[in-house]
Amino acid sequence: MNKPLFQPTDLYRMPWTLPDNGISWLEPTSKCNLSCYGCYRKNVHNSHKTFEQVKHEIDVIQKLRKTDCISIAGGDPLLYPHIVDMVAEIKSRGIKPIINTNGIALTKELLANLKKAGVYGFTFHVDSKQKREGWMGKTELELNELRYHFAKMLADAGGIACSFNATVYEDTFKYIPEMVKWAQKNIDIVNTIVFILFRYATPGLGYDFYAGAKKIELEGVHYHSDKDEVTNIMAPDVVNEIRKHEPEFFPAAFLNGTHKADSYKWLLTERMGTKDKIFTYLDSKFMELIMAGYHYLYGTYLSYGSANSINKGRTTMFLLWPLNKSVRSALKRYIGYVLRNPLRIFKKVYMQSVMVIQPVDVMANGEQNMCDGCPDITVWKDGNGVDQLVWSCRLEEPMQYGEFLRTVPKETVSIN
Repeated sequence: MNKPLFQPTDLYRMPWTLPDNGISWLEPTSKCNLSCYGCYRKNVHNSHKTFEQVKHEIDVIQKLRKTDCISIAGGDPLLYPHIVDMVAEIKSRGIKPIINTNGIALTKELLANLKKAGVYGFTFHVDSKQKREGWMGKTELELNELRYHFAKMLADAGGIACSFNATVYEDTFKYIPEMVKWAQKNIDIVNTIVFILFRYATPGLGYDFYAGAKKIELEGVHYHSDKDEVTNIMAPDVVNEIRKHEPEFFPAAFLNGTHKADSYKWLLTERMGTKDKIFTYLDSKFMELIMAGYHYLYGTYLSYGSANSINKGRTTMFLLWPLNKSVRSALKRYIGYVLRNPLRIFKKVYMQSVMVIQPVDVMANGEQNMCDGCPDITVWKDGNGVDQLVWSCRLEEPMQYGEFLRTVPKETVSIN
C-alpha cells in the first residue's frame, strides 16, 4: 500500500467551528436560470423570500455565529429582486457579502449597483455539466474563456474579489491540473479556484435512506441518479493529480470530517508567485499565523481576502520572512528570480488559493461523514418554529421530510 502523501498532523486544522467560523450561508431564493446536473437544490420559481425574512436570517446568524462573510447563494441570488439591498444590509452589519452565482444575470449595471452597495466578492460556478446556452458541449478547458470573461469583468469594476467553483466528475477529473495552471496564468485577477467533488445517491450504493422509521426510496432523494456513477473521488486524489504536473504543490490546511479525523473535507493550498513562476506553496504554520492574527485583530477567522490583498505577495514576503519558513523560501527564490532579470522587479507578486471540497461521505456502517466545522451553514426554521443552523448542502431533506435523512446499510441476502 502506498504511503499517503500527508497526514492530518502535517497540516493546519482550520479553527472553524459551528459558533465561530469564516463563512456563513444564506439563500434568499431557490429560483435559478439553470438546472445543473449535480446541484443539491430544487429549482423553485416562486421561492423568493421577503426582505424581512432575509434580515431575520441575518439576525439569527449574528446571534449564533461569528462570521467573516456571508455567502449569498440559492438558486441564483442575482434573480432575487432585493439582492442589492441584501448586500447593503450585510455590509452595514460589518460582514463581507459574497455572491455565489452562475453569472448569467450579471450585467455591468447590476455589478456597478452591487459594488456601490458593498459587495466584497463573487464566486462563479462554472463547469461543463451546466448546459449553458452557447456553451453546451464545451470542455472545462474551453470554459476558461467564460471564466476569464467574469474575472475581467470584476477586475474592470475594481476592488471585488473573484473566485471560481467547478464540480468535479469522473470525466472532468483529468482537467484539474490545467485548470490550476490557468488560474496561475490569471493570478492577478483570480483569488481562488475551488473544486467540489461530485456526490449523489446512486443505485449501487450499499445503503437505504430513512426519515425516522420510514424508508425513503431513491427517487425521493433530490440529489440522486438513476445510474451508477463514480462518487468516491477524494481530496487527496486531486492533490496527487495536480502534483503530476506541479510536483511542489502541497496543501497547508484542512477541515476534517465529523466521523473521520483523516478525511479532508476542505483542503486548502496557498501559493505565492507571478503569472510565470510560483515561488512557494505556503505551509501550515503560515496559515496558523494568518488565522490567529486575523482573529486577534478582527474577532473572526479569515475566509475571503480582498481583491487588493492578492497583489501583496511581495509585501508579505518582506514582512513575514522572519516568522515563517515557507515565506523565507519564497523570498529567496524571488531574489534569485529578480537577479536573473532585474526588470522583473516591476512585476507584482500575487497570492492565490486552491481549494478542494469533499462533501458528505457515507461510511460502511451508515454514518454520514460531514464537514466538521462546516462553513456553509445556513438558517432553517424547524417544525417547532425554532431557528436552527444546518448544513446548506442537505437543506432539501428537512425542507421535504422535516429532518435530515439517515442512511442504513442494506441487508445482505444469501442466495443458496
